[in-house]
Amino acid sequence: MEQAAITRTAGVFAPGHIGELTRIVPFEMVDEVLAETKAVQQRIRLMPARVTLYLLLAGALFSELGYRQVFDRLCAGLTGPEPVRPSGSALRQARQRLGAAPLRALFDLVRGPVATTAAQARWRGLLVVAVDGTLLPVPDAPANLAVYTKQRCNNGAGGYPQIRLTALVACGTRAVIGAVFGPTAIGELEYAGRLAGDLRPGILLLGDRNFAAADLLNRMTATGAHLLVRCKSGRRLPPVARCGDGSFLTRLGALTVRVIDAEISIVTSRGTHTGHYRLLTTLTDPSAHPASELIRLYHERWEIETAYAELKSTILGGRVLRARTPAGVEQEVWALLVAYQALRTAMTDATDSVPGTDPDRAGFTVALSAARDQLVLAAGVIADTVIDLVGSIGRNVLAQLLPERRVRTKDRIVKRAISKYNARGPAIDRTTYKATISINMLTTDP
Repeated sequence: MEQAAITRTAGVFAPGHIGELTRIVPFEMVDEVLAETKAVQQRIRLMPARVTLYLLLAGALFSELGYRQVFDRLCAGLTGPEPVRPSGSALRQARQRLGAAPLRALFDLVRGPVATTAAQARWRGLLVVAVDGTLLPVPDAPANLAVYTKQRCNNGAGGYPQIRLTALVACGTRAVIGAVFGPTAIGELEYAGRLAGDLRPGILLLGDRNFAAADLLNRMTATGAHLLVRCKSGRRLPPVARCGDGSFLTRLGALTVRVIDAEISIVTSRGTHTGHYRLLTTLTDPSAHPASELIRLYHERWEIETAYAELKSTILGGRVLRARTPAGVEQEVWALLVAYQALRTAMTDATDSVPGTDPDRAGFTVALSAARDQLVLAAGVIADTVIDLVGSIGRNVLAQLLPERRVRTKDRIVKRAISKYNARGPAIDRTTYKATISINMLTTDP
């Protein structure tokens, strides 16, 4: 049976698509990873391997639905006889036959910073990338509990078991360059070390205070990448040389880093908030890489926090993952990352079509909603003879661009408390204030 194309006529392979996003994750790419991972079905079943893989990607876009409901949406826009609807058991067996390897191989093909001409993606020729970790809850099932642990609290372990996800994200486009995940018993620094292979010369890596460990920094710089990482203000760092701008050089093992101390003040009509930042960087020439610019650039680290919010709050809606076994969890997380990367690629293609448009202005919720609509309609699955790089998703994004990013003036707070009795919502000041940022380089002896 021909597997290289899809029509709107129902057939056993027809539900294998994700609407317009299929252009980013095309049939040929899926068939290639299925062949490489030896996951192609031995005989044509009601749920061929290709359809099962697309079902998992569609499930990432419709996280609130069960897989039978997701399958119905894959078929909704098809014409001709209604496809046979698989049972829940058939869908589960199909996912188990497929395994996680094809999804991981697919992520390896689509991951990366996403090509863009936007100036915001680079700083002085360096690709700006951030590293950080987050936690995702998984079902409280016996198989998961054998591998994943719950968070500890005052009354013992509580809530759902969790996995730790650590990723490298391109700050300009919020595209995922690399990702690792597993039990929370393994620390964030260990997972970050596993991502060192995704670094290369020409990258500037941003990290928070947790990533300022000397061993990790030495390992990451061995790849040729540069670093800009915050460390604790009280950390003892003996100077070996001083720079003319008030920064100084010190040694971390075999690594020479430049230490930049600064006070950052945000002034609004409500008053002034001042914080002390100490940054470590392998960019040791103050004339080529001014300290004031590096201090302002460090704010871009927050782009990875926004990316995690898009994954956890926008796509998942704060929900627990579906899979009730570790093998299923691995499969589902890779599918989630592939779907996220496909959306980010479509959004960047859209903003790049209008020169000078900052990718930050592309609304993720807008793109997700448009992608879901196109999937239900089975629209844009195959490109016309005239290639439309923007597509329906991109046109929706461009029609609803977000305003220019405002200066952040408020501290991070818990907006959704675990207990409704501890909710702080009514006390939150939601007023937007005009703000002025001032930076004062500190030249005191460390």
